Amino acid sequence: MEITFYGHACISIATQGKTLLVDPFITGNPNAAHIDIMQLKPDYILLTHAHQDHILDAEAIAKNTGATIISNYEIASHYGAKGLPYHPMNHGGSWRFDFGTLRYVNAIHTSSFPDGSYGGQPGGFVLEADKNIYIAGDTALTFDMKLIPMRTALDLAVLPIGDNFTMDVHDAIHAADFVQCSRVLGYHYDTFGYIEIDHEAAQKAFSEAGKTLTLLSIGATLSV
Repeated sequence: MEITFYGHACISIATQGKTLLVDPFITGNPNAAHIDIMQLKPDYILLTHAHQDHILDAEAIAKNTGATIISNYEIASHYGAKGLPYHPMNHGGSWRFDFGTLRYVNAIHTSSFPDGSYGGQPGGFVLEADKNIYIAGDTALTFDMKLIPMRTALDLAVLPIGDNFTMDVHDAIHAADFVQCSRVLGYHYDTFGYIEIDHEAAQKAFSEAGKTLTLLSIGATLSV
């Protein structure tokens, strides 16, 4: 499994011969100006919630590639009404796709489209494929995370660490304990002033807790 970071909370996952793109917010991120979204060729687009900094480029990429959009019922149906392929899910539900099994799990956040309309309830994803990963989405620390290892032994947890709108580094360490995964990929940080972090201090905190925090540069790839 190969995971590429495209800035903010956008990652691409290559697994089982398919490519999944999560929360594409690229053209609105000055730090990702060197990424051409028309060069991205996902088979699926996963959306954790409806905020603009997670869905901005979803429609353009889906129209360009024919990718299937996977999200909660409200978000998926929103894109389905635009004529795009979609698969709706909701909390606790799983589906076996051609890349593996995906489960939609709880997140504590909000979810509305840029025009203020209802975007369903926010969530995260547990992916079981050639490796097992948890994509937390935008969330606070929650005891619900303890449910995840009851079903799935994780190889990687993708956790927000930017604070203010989501967990900070220290809560993300507790989250890693809750999901019983010591290997963490951090995201949702540094995009704008509210969520800027000290990289060295963050990685030191994880190391002192006996965990590994990876912070990728935009466009870099991690093998799992």
